[in-house]
Amino acid sequence: MGYVDEILEPGEKVVFKTRLSWTLYGPAIVYALIALALTFFAASAAGFGVAVFVVAALAAFAALISFLRAWFRRWTTEIAVTDRRVVLKRGFVRRHTVEMNMQKVESVDVDQTQLGRLFNYGTVTIKGTGSTLESLRMIDHPLKLRSAITAG
Repeated sequence: MGYVDEILEPGEKVVFKTRLSWTLYGPAIVYALIALALTFFAASAAGFGVAVFVVAALAAFAALISFLRAWFRRWTTEIAVTDRRVVLKRGFVRRHTVEMNMQKVESVDVDQTQLGRLFNYGTVTIKGTGSTLESLRMIDHPLKLRSAITAG
């Protein structure tokens, strides 16, 4: 049971849930590919074997750390739209939550780069009355999130 499910008021229903994009794993994938390439190079190159294996091990370690960071960030972030409000929760020990009533939402802006359009992620900026501004970066399905907010 997640944070959003725990804070629902009686009769409140979740309309849409999303999360951070899987592209957060990009650096980990790059480090892993570098480690793999260096391992193959070290296996085929004479005289450079040990030094290249050390660099490959460091790249593999960087891939592991990067993967764990991205996984943890993705796991501890919840984004949901209910029939009454928009809810964002980030963090595990140090938690940051934002809740905005649907009546307070003035506009929802979506910004996607070319890669964002290709992999369906982007930044969603929710503007509330009283100049409240919340930007949600690297969000999966940003257009569906915008539609869920503006339809409510």
